[in-house]
Amino acid sequence: MLPADLLALPFFEDRHRDYAARLAEWAAREVPPLVDHHDVDGSCRRLVAAMGAARWLRACVPGDQGGLTENLDVRTLCITRATLGYVEGLADFAFAMQGLGTGVISLFGTAAQKAAACPPVRDGTAIAAFALSEPDAGSDVAALSTTATKVDGGWRLDGTKTWISNGGIADRYVVFARTGEAPGARGISAFIVTPDMPGFTVAERIDVIAPHPLATLKFDDCRLPEDALIGKPGGGFAMAMANLDIFRPTVAAAALGMGYRALDEATRRAKDRHMFGAPLADLQLTQASLADSVAELEASALLVFRAAWAKDQGKPRITKEAAIAKMVATENAQKVIDRAIQVFGGLGVKKGEKVEELYREIRALRIYEGATEVQKVVIARAHLAEAEVAKVAG
Repeated sequence: MLPADLLALPFFEDRHRDYAARLAEWAAREVPPLVDHHDVDGSCRRLVAAMGAARWLRACVPGDQGGLTENLDVRTLCITRATLGYVEGLADFAFAMQGLGTGVISLFGTAAQKAAACPPVRDGTAIAAFALSEPDAGSDVAALSTTATKVDGGWRLDGTKTWISNGGIADRYVVFARTGEAPGARGISAFIVTPDMPGFTVAERIDVIAPHPLATLKFDDCRLPEDALIGKPGGGFAMAMANLDIFRPTVAAAALGMGYRALDEATRRAKDRHMFGAPLADLQLTQASLADSVAELEASALLVFRAAWAKDQGKPRITKEAAIAKMVATENAQKVIDRAIQVFGGLGVKKGEKVEELYREIRALRIYEGATEVQKVVIARAHLAEAEVAKVAG
């Protein structure tokens, strides 16, 4: 799990340390029996229900909806994802989507929208989803083409969304569509859509190397009520970015948890496996591999919780900090997991070994919620803007 010396840092309060200890104990005991990788839909439903019953999903909603804290506490979200990621990738996924799929409503919804969406998510009785990506608009959100047209009594939704997590099993989707108030990103709005609305279909379920519930969604003259709109027309892009600002560091935290699990697996294997008459851990090359992994994970951890701490201290936007954390933590975790497989040798690529599972799980984290290459663009632009401000000020 998360190392004790990390949790002892000033980034955290006693409540975080107590939460981390209780969650680690619960997850190690309760999560594995709930997971069947041949039944990802059922596994996610069971995980969401169990996390709701154990009250861990309170971290995904604000205090006025029965959440743990007045506002979403990013350090708590990161601790949760790191802990669940260490134990089981599907558990991390199930938790994360409850938060991401409800975040826009929590941040910008009306009192009625929050009251309808948040308590079921908090209690694990409903599954949430966030529908932003399209076949030709992933990292370039401003290029999305799904449209929402104002009609008598509400809105008409037309278009396609794809790579949607929890697609096909969600009870409520936050869907982004072009409403045309202005060109590009300024003409996008956010809507609440439920699967029983006429014109909504799950067009395809998508299988990936680490099975998760993913789907392509189609909207064909899908009629939404007036109150399906979240916030004001044209405000969707800003809402999506604000939501990602909170949850992007948590992707980094999930990668951190997976990396720590791989390091622990590699360490155990290196101590137990003998080669050339001695434990593998005695070989300098093995020690160098472990040293690289330790250093990379500790560096990642500091960046993850620096970003989370900054947000929790009230910094309005942590776009650069979150991008740095996600880029470094996901890339480093990939390296750590790859090294772990090398330590395991041929056994490392055997189906059913934890390091083999981690190798499949980590790959998507370098892509979703902004690929590494996009994070580099975000970081560079933020740096250049800061340099320009410093130049003017100087």
